[in-house]
Amino acid sequence: MAKVGDVDNRPVQQGFRRESDEGGAVAGKEGGGDGGIEMKKELGLMDGVAIIVGVIVGAGIFVSPKGVLLYSGSIGVAIIVWILSGVLSMVGALCYAELGTMIPKSGGDYAYIGEAFGPLPAFLYLWVALLILVPAGNAITAITFAQYLLQPLWPTCEPPYESVRLLAAVITCLLTAINCRNVKWVTRVTETFTGMKVLALLVITGAGAYHLMSGNTELLEAPFANSKIQPGFIAVAFYNGLFSYSGWNYLNFVTEELKDPYRNLPRAICISMPVVTIIYVITNIAYFAVLPPDEMLSSQAVAVTFAEKMLSFMAWTMPLFVACSTFGSLNGAIFASSRLFFVGARNGHLPAALSLININCLTPIPSLLFLCALTLLLLFIRDVFAIINYVSYVEILFIFISVAGLLRLRQKAPDAHRPIKVSLIVPVVFLLTAGFLVIFSVFESPMEVGIGTLVILLGIPVYYVTIGKPWGWLTQKSQTFNRFCSKLFLCMPNSEKLD
Repeated sequence: MAKVGDVDNRPVQQGFRRESDEGGAVAGKEGGGDGGIEMKKELGLMDGVAIIVGVIVGAGIFVSPKGVLLYSGSIGVAIIVWILSGVLSMVGALCYAELGTMIPKSGGDYAYIGEAFGPLPAFLYLWVALLILVPAGNAITAITFAQYLLQPLWPTCEPPYESVRLLAAVITCLLTAINCRNVKWVTRVTETFTGMKVLALLVITGAGAYHLMSGNTELLEAPFANSKIQPGFIAVAFYNGLFSYSGWNYLNFVTEELKDPYRNLPRAICISMPVVTIIYVITNIAYFAVLPPDEMLSSQAVAVTFAEKMLSFMAWTMPLFVACSTFGSLNGAIFASSRLFFVGARNGHLPAALSLININCLTPIPSLLFLCALTLLLLFIRDVFAIINYVSYVEILFIFISVAGLLRLRQKAPDAHRPIKVSLIVPVVFLLTAGFLVIFSVFESPMEVGIGTLVILLGIPVYYVTIGKPWGWLTQKSQTFNRFCSKLFLCMPNSEKLD
């Protein structure tokens, strides 16, 4: 077994090359010298589509699509919100296609904000992702998986708290192990479970279509009755809709592992977003055709209530479909979001050990284990679901900043190579809409906005104490830990260099 310090003397292994005039991946010196290794480009077009669809279509469309109906007040307005949320997500995704092909680095928003506005704003995104966005989202997805997988065993009551959290921890560790071992395994799991969740949604839409064709159209006869058109309610309805579409930017987190990203990144976006939008809209029409608004709003899991009405003795399959959906979504989220911490460490914003890559598996094992530890920690906080209240505002705010960065980079680097260049109206429309949502959320949810803003601002002193000059000590003090992790996980530094 080769030691990290001996890599220059060993044969080149499959999956990475010595650094040469060809560029690319690397064998180098311990401690982040002039060399390093890269993760292989193993993701093709359909892998990219599966990641986007797999992450977006989680538990939300099965469990809680009622948030849009609650704040829109009527079926008609709710359907319009679902359609426009998909269109807005597509507009944002097109902006990210330009950013992702102009800056072909992993890390997504973190990389784009850093290029456009500098290291402090990029660190603040990493800070919030570390505390709120990523581990809380993964923990909630894992808990939802466990609840629905165990539900058939406790048909008349909620599964025990301890059983749910233990199973959630086991599945988090299992998927982390798969992600550590092989990227191809990850993509196979993603593709398999993406197919299963799409199948479940097609079952719902098929049952709804059969119900409508049988003449049961009374619930859709007055679609705009009781509509809420106040700007505050519309803003919160869009928040709920956009939250169900969240994940469309996750492929940008793994750009460095995507084959031919200049072609496959925008193609994956343009295939997956219309597919998700169409599926979401027809699924909600099926829900509205079968379930009265009051029943839908009172349901703890809309898809399960729908199945009890329409699937008869096969209704037990729906909790399993929801579990499969969340399993695939968690797998994709772990894969993509671990690259965020990997890139942050590579840029000196987290301990350098998190940027190490295993020389055999070519995966960022330390970053994956770090994310797993954070998720496990949150799993055993009883009120972890309360954290999700702050996610939507923080997420849309930083997406707003990333798209604003597109305009900033057009001014800052007008001659930069842009394989894709969207019309100026595209980011402007997105920014105006996102700005509307951010402003009105202040009035509708002042507590959540205030706490979310406070968490962001707390990152400023953390940055200057740990990273920023002259007090920063994180990079200098982490070298011993870096060498320890290099030997423990048989890792080397990444070959990507900072600008």
